[in-house]
Amino acid sequence: MGTVAVYALAALAEIGGCFAVWGWRRLGWPAWVLLPGALSLAAFALLLTLSEASAAGRAFAAYGGIYVAASLAWLWAVEGRVPDAWDLGGTALCLAGAGVILWGGSPGR
Repeated sequence: MGTVAVYALAALAEIGGCFAVWGWRRLGWPAWVLLPGALSLAAFALLLTLSEASAAGRAFAAYGGIYVAASLAWLWAVEGRVPDAWDLGGTALCLAGAGVILWGGSPGR
């Protein structure tokens, strides 16, 4: 599985886990939603280990751009709020930075 796909799955798992806490704390959901939320966060951490990055810090930094894009997709798909031009511009910058971190420089860095 390619790194971008791994990061996309990791983002879905992280956002889902965090949203479970958001739902419990801010939306009045029952406390039992915290258990699948915690499992989702564990899956997120495991997925990041599948990245092709040579070091954990680089994997986490590059993942950040995908996370930003996935968060705005969640905003639109789950929360029903359309991202604005500033959201999209910021996401483009984050994705460009993630690409530089992950694929820039010499091989095996």
